[in-house]
Amino acid sequence: MDLDAVLKYGKEEVMIPIRGAKSIVTLATKPMPVIEDIEAELKKGLESPIGSKPLKELISADDEVTIVVSDYTRAWMHQGAVLTILGHYLTEEMQVLFSHIEVVIALGTHRKSTDAEKKLVAGDYLYEHCNVTDHDCDGPCVNLGTTSRGTVVEVNPLIVGRKTIIVGGTVHHMMAGFGGGRKNILPGVSSRRTIRQNHERALDPVKPQTYEKVGSGLMVENPIHEDMCEAAALAAPTFGINIVADTKGNHSGFFCGDVTKAWEESCLFQKSFYECPIEKEADIVICSTGGYPKDLNLYQGCKGLINGMRAVKKGGLLLWLCRCEDGTGAPDYTSWLAPLKEGRLTEALRSDFTIGGYIFFLTIETLQKAECRIMSLIEKETTDTMGMTGTDNIKDLLAGVDFTGKDVCIMPHGSIVPMEK
Repeated sequence: MDLDAVLKYGKEEVMIPIRGAKSIVTLATKPMPVIEDIEAELKKGLESPIGSKPLKELISADDEVTIVVSDYTRAWMHQGAVLTILGHYLTEEMQVLFSHIEVVIALGTHRKSTDAEKKLVAGDYLYEHCNVTDHDCDGPCVNLGTTSRGTVVEVNPLIVGRKTIIVGGTVHHMMAGFGGGRKNILPGVSSRRTIRQNHERALDPVKPQTYEKVGSGLMVENPIHEDMCEAAALAAPTFGINIVADTKGNHSGFFCGDVTKAWEESCLFQKSFYECPIEKEADIVICSTGGYPKDLNLYQGCKGLINGMRAVKKGGLLLWLCRCEDGTGAPDYTSWLAPLKEGRLTEALRSDFTIGGYIFFLTIETLQKAECRIMSLIEKETTDTMGMTGTDNIKDLLAGVDFTGKDVCIMPHGSIVPMEK
């Protein structure tokens, strides 16, 4: 079988010629509905919510309101458009004063937003009329108590004593099972200590590996997810808006209402489109993280690697496109190259756990399954040390690759989650 596969790479597209393959399978999301009138659909969600009273009955004109919104790394969900509609609804239909509205960008431990990024995620209307701030995980936080697992829940003061609306995107998440919902509280607006205590539960307490209940799509007995839910319950947000988008960035669903119930429905909806059954693992998998902004850096883009490895057989080959315009991403991500070189990565992470360190650990753990060649802008010395063959061009990526007689799998979007039947 022959095919010219066209995949996204940053803001561009690249073509990979496949010749003589035994079979070629493309894993793609099922066709998703596209919301034609997002204003009407969002208002419907605000006025006929899931498991909650309408927003107008929960917030009065004289209330102080905080909108917690996901940061620029989730710009694929076009949260600025949603916040613009929400902002008009609050100020015009509910008569909430601009001076009573704060927008907090749920950075977790991510880098600070630029002014352009703040405007992008908050939308022009709220950016121009309200205070838009980044959450600072190292700044002053309020202690709300402790979860049953011992996580001390410290959060941004602007979500305490105010009516809080959380706005996030629902996608599969490599640690928490699914993103969105309670993640806008933890890690979104939590202290670094709280985030660390939660995320370090990703490691198996005894074995040098990720805990078996932690992973994409996993929530039953997932200690990270369950701990996040407890933290969110302590914060007690007033209302949740959960966005589901297709691979082109079109809004496909708004799930509004009770922070837990509405989010859970959004997970079921997203899961039905983004999980893709596979008959068998392939000899060669060609995976794009999905282009910009999903492949902005390796820290975020490694979702493509993790999902791509789900589809390749042990000892096979993964060809991975992840441009990484911003390099590796989180400042502490590549600082773990040193303990990796010294053969003590697991021990170092257990003694000084960081979020970037675990994502690095998970990347290295994932790379043990099969050979990986990555096309990116990251220095070859870095990728080679991690166990990937790095290049910045198609010619080198495909050098010596023979598709003849091989089972080939193409994944145009790394957000697709292959699931064995």
